[in-house]
Amino acid sequence: MSEDSRARTVREVGEFGVIDRITAGRRQGAQVLLGPGDDAAVVAAPDGRFVVSTDMLVEGRHFRLDWSAPTEIGRKAIAQNAADVVAMGARPSAFVVALGCPGDTPVTVLEAITDGMWTEAQRAGGSIAGGDLVHSDQLVISVTAFGDLGGRAAITRAGAGPGDIVAVAGELGWSGAGLAVLSGDADIADPVFARALAAHRVPQPPYAAVVDVFGDTGPTALTDVSDGLLADLGHLARASGVAIDVHGAALTDPELDAVAARLDTDAAQWILAGGEDHAFAGTWPAGTALPPGWRPIGVVVAGDGVTVDGAAPSGGIGWESFHGSGAASVGRKR
Repeated sequence: MSEDSRARTVREVGEFGVIDRITAGRRQGAQVLLGPGDDAAVVAAPDGRFVVSTDMLVEGRHFRLDWSAPTEIGRKAIAQNAADVVAMGARPSAFVVALGCPGDTPVTVLEAITDGMWTEAQRAGGSIAGGDLVHSDQLVISVTAFGDLGGRAAITRAGAGPGDIVAVAGELGWSGAGLAVLSGDADIADPVFARALAAHRVPQPPYAAVVDVFGDTGPTALTDVSDGLLADLGHLARASGVAIDVHGAALTDPELDAVAARLDTDAAQWILAGGEDHAFAGTWPAGTALPPGWRPIGVVVAGDGVTVDGAAPSGGIGWESFHGSGAASVGRKR
């Protein structure tokens, strides 16, 4: 049996051998002036600034290898970071990745994770400029994302005003539904669950819905939906010093209702508090014709907090890292 025809481990191949294998043949984007191979990468900052965000995924807490393929885990790691950069109004330009893993991890697992990362990085418009590989007791992935504002002001959570339209781009509730399927005793081979499982394993942030609408008609405030719609709108409302009222009828999804019926639950909770969809939620001046991909779901009003049809929401509102434990928390971003 040849050396490369069996599943060799990271311990056998060694740190630098693995790095050589996962970086070989990769073509950097135009913003990366110097990629892997030196002490640090060099990334262009055309307007003199970076938007920077970082996130960490820990095996057993944020993902499971028996629930998701390594390529899916890699895509998810990049997507949740790219969404944070885009939610500031920036185009992703580069990512740096730190990986920790046990020595007996097959190199093919890291290669597949890296393949997934590159696929999503390129979908977002960037490339992977470098990173680090270390020994750890479990698989850990840490990603730092860089974005280019292109001379524009960043779009923060703090610009919403009373009367603004609240709108979303992207899917809501489907990742939470996928987590519910994986966490329970449902038959994951049932075709009715396919879309939910795919959404949980590989989120699809609608990057173009933000980066293609820069200009005078852009949102007044913006966030990505990672912790749950109500939670993230709450962050936006707090930063802007306003209240938000969500229209429940604008969030109905018959296809998601069918998944919920199969699990004997209510899809509304996934939509309002499920999290990890990595959709975008923003506010727009009253009377604005929303750009393609955006749909209205509520209105900004004076006050504080988030309501649904004028009433305080029942049930959970989203995720917080140090609340909750057990299988239900696996797969959640924070």
